Amino acid sequence: MTLWVEVMSQKHPEQNGTCTAVPAAGRGTQPCSHVLRLHLNKKATDKQPYSKLPGVSLLKPLKGVDPNLINNLETFFELDYPKYEVLLCVQDHDDPAIDVCKKLLGKYPNVDARLFIVLPDTLTDMVNQMTEKVGLVHGLPYVADRMGFAATLEQVYFGTSHPRSYISAHVTGFKCVTGMSCLMRKDVLDQAGGLIAFAQYIAEDYFMAKAIADRGWRFAMSTQVAMQNSGSYSISQFQSRMIRWTKLRINMLPATIICEPISECFVASLIIGWAAHHVFRWDIMVFFMCHCLAWFIFDYIQLRGVQGGTLCFSKLDYAVAWFIRESMTIYIFLSALWDPTISWRTGRYRLRCGGTAEEILDV
Repeated sequence: MTLWVEVMSQKHPEQNGTCTAVPAAGRGTQPCSHVLRLHLNKKATDKQPYSKLPGVSLLKPLKGVDPNLINNLETFFELDYPKYEVLLCVQDHDDPAIDVCKKLLGKYPNVDARLFIVLPDTLTDMVNQMTEKVGLVHGLPYVADRMGFAATLEQVYFGTSHPRSYISAHVTGFKCVTGMSCLMRKDVLDQAGGLIAFAQYIAEDYFMAKAIADRGWRFAMSTQVAMQNSGSYSISQFQSRMIRWTKLRINMLPATIICEPISECFVASLIIGWAAHHVFRWDIMVFFMCHCLAWFIFDYIQLRGVQGGTLCFSKLDYAVAWFIRESMTIYIFLSALWDPTISWRTGRYRLRCGGTAEEILDV
């Protein structure tokens, strides 16, 4: 179960994030102050085991930088709680609060925290897509412009391979929804048991979408991408993320074992080249090189389309990142098959058939 808590971002500048109690005039002030003191100093009793506490999502809307913003935000990264996430939201790519958020994301890499840049009309666009027969509106995941080769690698993946399969699945009616940016009908989720019914899944977004589709509702895609802007990123983190996602897909959709490898560029080019050699007597390697070159060019065109403007890296950077990403696919797939357990933040989970997960506790 996940609890959603919205934390207001604006505080009075003179209070420095504290709450001031103003006593009422008259004799009732003294008894009230004693009651308040007893309440505030009372030690809380644990009503349930620490490890069984529900997950909590802290929604933090931000605009601009207040004098104590970084100190106030840092308290959310230091909470003594077993399972929570911090969702930082800004509206403008030029908002100075982004730099503050990135500092904290880099300082606390083990905290489940993410930064979202939400355009002013994002919600309006998603609501407009929620027509009478639509039960869920989702956005295509993408990543914001960042510095470094690891950021380029992520951007190439989320602008080429991922949208190719994501959009194809959406057009053909397959359930391919990520929870990075989704608008769902609450009454439909309540019919499926509410949020608590999906707490047993790691890929709860997929099973929420499945429950909505099973009840006869359609899906729609937003005209805007769901922008990711992680402050902590590296090639190893990207690789671990891809392995984790592949494990989930194999567990939820066993057909992935066959379909996924042959949908990648190098493997598909070899298979088609072999077929062309036997049917038309064409040279396998010549066909392989030409097919990969065409794939490479069309991927670049698609990446520019998803970006919606000029890329922040050169064509050479794209070529290197594209080649490395494509070369990773077989290793990622075999690694996912070799070890079915998933490591997520500080926990390890064992996947069960059907998509459920069981936490592996150290004895």
